[in-house]
Amino acid sequence: MVTLIDTRSEEPSSGASNPSSERLRHPEKAGRADSPTTRKPHWIRVKAPSSPVYSETAGIVRSQGLHTVCEEAGCPNIGECWSQRHATMMIMGDTCTRACAFCNVRTGLPLPLDAGEPQKVADAVAKLGLAHIVITSVDRDDLADGGADHFARTIRAIRATAPDATIEVLTPDFLRKNGALERVVEAKPDVFNHNLETVPGLYLRIRPGARYFHSLRLLQRVKELDPTLFTKSGIMVGLGEERDEVLQLMDDLRSADVDFLTIGQYLQPTRKHAEVKAFVTPDEFKAYETVAYAKGFLLVSASPLTRSSHHAGEDFARLKAARQAASAAVHAGVSA
Repeated sequence: MVTLIDTRSEEPSSGASNPSSERLRHPEKAGRADSPTTRKPHWIRVKAPSSPVYSETAGIVRSQGLHTVCEEAGCPNIGECWSQRHATMMIMGDTCTRACAFCNVRTGLPLPLDAGEPQKVADAVAKLGLAHIVITSVDRDDLADGGADHFARTIRAIRATAPDATIEVLTPDFLRKNGALERVVEAKPDVFNHNLETVPGLYLRIRPGARYFHSLRLLQRVKELDPTLFTKSGIMVGLGEERDEVLQLMDDLRSADVDFLTIGQYLQPTRKHAEVKAFVTPDEFKAYETVAYAKGFLLVSASPLTRSSHHAGEDFARLKAARQAASAAVHAGVSA
């Protein structure tokens, strides 16, 4: 059961440290006790955004009236990405119908869809001159199709307006939305991403509105519908998971024929969110990467600041090259 909380008439005050701002943004967390916070280690440091290109990117996003997950989820890489004109568009509004314990996106009852948004996104892609665009969204459990048609319309608008751009979608789980996944796959994005986020044992605490094996099956179903699509999934570590649980999750993803795995450090958005149980060291991330490659992923990105869409364009080029190399190796083995 998903509880929808109507916050549409409320305007948050500025400043993340303002308690009333947190309550308005996450009303379902208002009554929770503050979680402990831990000082970030030296290896988690990012520069404040300052480049002219960053400001230009922000201006284009604002002029189109768009939302980005970079801002809404408080991504630590926003300065780097926007300074390279890379922005991850978040469609279907800025309010999510889920209440995940890790996420800083606003929770509540969303506004109706903007029918003009797909073209606005396409226009922004063209103005930014993007070679690769990542489109994600809030969860829209209030919609009959979970927003699948809106995803498909956005993909088609980008194809028509910026035909040379490659498209990556990072979708919700479309839980109990029959036919929704098929609608998105039919629109033929180049990469289909859906994040598992964490190990199954932590779902009740961290991702209570989702179901681990449904998400896993979603990724498997993408490949059954269109084997040519690249599939991708990501998790956070530092939430209390055990190493063996992460390794089992890797096996689960490979059983679903997922091509690309991302692993990043969970960072606590506010005191009302789940606490950081551990800061995973760069060496531990490297070890996860080594194991994941050994398990057969075409591409792995594992580091403290790795996020789903970080370096997505460069990663897509590497992903294609890895598939071509794997295919060439298979043909060479057959001919031998």
